[in-house]
Amino acid sequence: MEFPKLIIKSRKLFGRKTNKLRLRRIIPGVIYGHGIKAQSITVSLYEFEKIYQQVGESGLIDLIIDRQKPIKALVRDVQNDPRTNEINHIDFYQVKSGEKITTEVTLKFINEAPVVKEKGGILVTNLESLEIKCLPVNLINELEVDLSNLKDFNDKIRIKDLIIPSTIEIINDLVEAVVLVKEPRAEEVKTVEETLEEEQSTEGENKEGKEDKPVSTKAMAGEGKEKDQKKPDLAGKGKE
Repeated sequence: MEFPKLIIKSRKLFGRKTNKLRLRRIIPGVIYGHGIKAQSITVSLYEFEKIYQQVGESGLIDLIIDRQKPIKALVRDVQNDPRTNEINHIDFYQVKSGEKITTEVTLKFINEAPVVKEKGGILVTNLESLEIKCLPVNLINELEVDLSNLKDFNDKIRIKDLIIPSTIEIINDLVEAVVLVKEPRAEEVKTVEETLEEEQSTEGENKEGKEDKPVSTKAMAGEGKEKDQKKPDLAGKGKE
């Protein structure tokens, strides 16, 4: 079986001097493993990112150091600069062919859940990866989770429900839920028609209230008093 190949070089610069490497898009790193002496290396950021997109942290890579015979390794850790979020250090873990390793495998969610499509259920993802143990040759990049099995609100998919190769041991608790479904809230299930009807009803009430607004009796009394004050005294003028 062939694995992606990544050319790396032995590193001679350390400490702050590695910043000069990063300016040239060359990333410092280290290779270590069980019973193996750690070795400082450098790798092209461009070449690393291409392969990292393929294998992630659960796929084997053939590392070629200074044109020597390839060694098989996993990407164990990728560190990022907290200010720029750019990769600034990489750890590789060298594996032995007959020695089991522990790593994480990504969960890939496939198909659509009927309970979500037909009943408006809310999908809740509890796990996005699993911790596994296996021989290097049996490593897989991902495990599929079939959402088409979720047909009712009480349904859930546990780790034990997944199709897992017999060559792989799952470290997580097998009864732990991978994904489940919640019922939608009452206000979330209102139809568009119901919402429009409510809006139209509110608008009608506001309009009706404006047209039939009662006149204040105090205002009416005040208006009458004002008219009485302006009425001419014809009787008085006659006497004069």
